[in-house]
Amino acid sequence: MVVHKSVLLHEAIDKLDIKNGDIFVDGTLGGGGHSEEVAKRFGKNVNIIAIDLDLDAIERSKKRLNNLDPDVHYVQGSFRDIDQICATLGVKQVDRILLDIGLSSNQFEDSGRGFSFQKDEPLNMSFGSTGSPQTKFTAREIVNEWDEENIEAILKGYGEEQFSWKIAKAIEARRKEKPIETTFELVEIIKIATPKWYHTRRIHPATKTFQALRIAVNDELESLKDGLKHGFEVLKPHGRLAIISFHSLEDRIVKQFFKDKEDKDLGKRITKKPIIPTDEEIKENPRSRSAKLRIFEKN
Repeated sequence: MVVHKSVLLHEAIDKLDIKNGDIFVDGTLGGGGHSEEVAKRFGKNVNIIAIDLDLDAIERSKKRLNNLDPDVHYVQGSFRDIDQICATLGVKQVDRILLDIGLSSNQFEDSGRGFSFQKDEPLNMSFGSTGSPQTKFTAREIVNEWDEENIEAILKGYGEEQFSWKIAKAIEARRKEKPIETTFELVEIIKIATPKWYHTRRIHPATKTFQALRIAVNDELESLKDGLKHGFEVLKPHGRLAIISFHSLEDRIVKQFFKDKEDKDLGKRITKKPIIPTDEEIKENPRSRSAKLRIFEKN
């Protein structure tokens, strides 16, 4: 099994400025790296609320954190419902919140849900465990049932894919022959629809299409907006909210949210410019290259 490497691990935990007695919400538990670092530094002196849609991720993280014996409440759910989750636990306010809005290595490599275009898997792309009520539709349903215009809009809007219309057209043509079931089938369609020079760049030609479908399946941008809003509401005065995002659409939402709060004198941006990975981290973990960390402190 792949061991997940948390991006901007020390930068995020250092800048959150966690203190003994704090309640820390890890809203995207994933591989458990950030919660593990908090547990190593503070032990039982910090109460951790660890949230993830994926039950497999929670079970993996329990094993990872078990030896440290931290004070953790594990919750299967979405960070977009952070206010409701805290209320259910009897917690009115929290001190620190971290949202790492990216796929863990385990989801890429071991989930079997079609996140990676480098493995032949069913086209699912849901963050939630199989049968999760959070998943309204799968990537398979989008490519086989949605009309060409809606597919094109997703690829362009969420993936910023320059050949969105060609790929959408090729998807519609292929599904008339037979349903598109797997990641490799979709990759083949993308390669046929795009020019040869597009296949030799540093970024794989399927990257943006897969990103767009994943965002649509998991309602990621609206989830982020909800998570920011509800996270800010449950944050104590002088509490901090840290967000690690991985592409421009997400970072734009975070940047604007923090700027609006600062303009209304509701707090201050700890990071006027985002913190990005060092060259050393990018070398060790190439997936970190697009990560941006922004942190806000509430008044």
